[in-house]
Amino acid sequence: MAPPSAISYDIEAVTDTEAIVLPNPLTVNGVASRRAKVGKLVAGTAAYTSSDFFKSSTAGKPKAKRWDHYFSIESKSRQPSSLKGAARYLNTPGLISLGGGLPLAENFPIEEISVKVPTPPHFKEKEAIETGTTLSAGKYDVSEGKSVYDLSIALNYCLGTGAAQMLRWVTEHTEIVCNPPYADWQCSLTVGSTSALDHAFRMLCERGDYILAEEYTFSSAVETGLPLGVKFIGLKMDDQGLIPEAMDALLSNWDVVARGARKPFVLYTVPSGQNPTGATQGGARRRAIYKVAQKHDVYILEDEPYYFLQMQPYTGPNAPSVPPPSSNEEFLRSLVPTFLSMDIDGRVMRLDSFSKVIAPGTRVGWITASEQIIERFVRANEVSVQNPSGISQMVLFKMLDEHWGHGGYLQWLINLRMEYTSRRDILLAACEKYLPRELVSWNPPAAGMFLWLKVDWRKHPAAKTKSILEIEEEVFLAAVEQGVLVSRGSWFTADRENFVPTELFFRATFAAASADKMSEATARFGIALRDIFGH
Repeated sequence: MAPPSAISYDIEAVTDTEAIVLPNPLTVNGVASRRAKVGKLVAGTAAYTSSDFFKSSTAGKPKAKRWDHYFSIESKSRQPSSLKGAARYLNTPGLISLGGGLPLAENFPIEEISVKVPTPPHFKEKEAIETGTTLSAGKYDVSEGKSVYDLSIALNYCLGTGAAQMLRWVTEHTEIVCNPPYADWQCSLTVGSTSALDHAFRMLCERGDYILAEEYTFSSAVETGLPLGVKFIGLKMDDQGLIPEAMDALLSNWDVVARGARKPFVLYTVPSGQNPTGATQGGARRRAIYKVAQKHDVYILEDEPYYFLQMQPYTGPNAPSVPPPSSNEEFLRSLVPTFLSMDIDGRVMRLDSFSKVIAPGTRVGWITASEQIIERFVRANEVSVQNPSGISQMVLFKMLDEHWGHGGYLQWLINLRMEYTSRRDILLAACEKYLPRELVSWNPPAAGMFLWLKVDWRKHPAAKTKSILEIEEEVFLAAVEQGVLVSRGSWFTADRENFVPTELFFRATFAAASADKMSEATARFGIALRDIFGH
């Protein structure tokens, strides 16, 4: 169909996530020309910024739905920060500021920082040590014409969106990868996805509410919600994760009186390499879930720390591996479509993070959502975390923007894909070799860091007298006794009050240990299982 008019278009009437024809998305090669057309970025200390400064034209795209009816009392009560609002005036020519408490940079005891990073495409640690590039940031690089970002800016206060220099990069990256199909999308930096989830739960939920999630889900998400009085309710899963029919059935039959709570309207999901199960929702599965969300007016929290850890297809033990993508374009085409990329309503908050693809200690991530959602999110940032560490933002800016660029970052992600593919295959080979197949089964994960092991508890000698949780504890402690730590499946249940397990699971990661230690740990786990089950 023809692109809809932004003026006459009725977003409520659209349910087909493929019905909107989008303008050509931003490409890696198009970033430089667009930046040149816009002109040099000038953004000083605590500069006001917005993704709107860095996006392509959104002509022909509809605007997002409004979400006023879902905002919590807390979120509705938030007012803009008086002090941070005054930052809009700092670029006024001739202005002398006696208003904000922004310290003079001359009193910062850090004159320069330098970091050594890989030079694409030489990403291996040994290569980086030998051929890496040392990047430096000085205190006054901007005034000296060396950069658009320096320590006088990074070490000072920043607005709730994060520094303009990093916001530009994540906005461009989001457009390259997702190209959201509505007009008023924006990004905001975060101090990581757990903090962002805390903001999101406070923004959308009241005490007593339920959040929808996979029946096994990221334990920290549940544990973030519980002190807020927000409970999770688990949805059945298969090898592609959340089952949309289960979500539809639960919502269609929700009994407010029996449940003692209003019908859930927030879905928390980890679509790629789901933690803990390793399941990855295919494109068709995501579209089906999105349509159920439209039917019941559900807002989606798309938590995607493992999105770029989508691996090469598993070919089996001793089989030749699939070669890496031949180009950045082929890599991008190989990725499963995101919920954000099919979000014609603006009903998705996507949470991205550098924790799994650069380093957890950076404590830098970002969210993408509609302008209305971002505005409320930034209000929460202003009076809590404020913004990510300026030093972290500077290091990331130097590496991602000035050194690697978007193309180099995608090359890094391809390198990471192949690294995780190899590590996954090593763990799977160890499972084939050391675990009793009559007791343990698994599905090779297509993304992420985790392997979900199903143990047939029915073959336990005391299966008729012991509960699944008792058998789980016995296996867990026996594994520790053998010298291996695996995560208990019950740690990841969404429903912490009424969940009654019918199967026994353990989570193993292929991210943390060396190849030989992964094999040894798997062998130890196999010994523990045989000792307990008598096999």
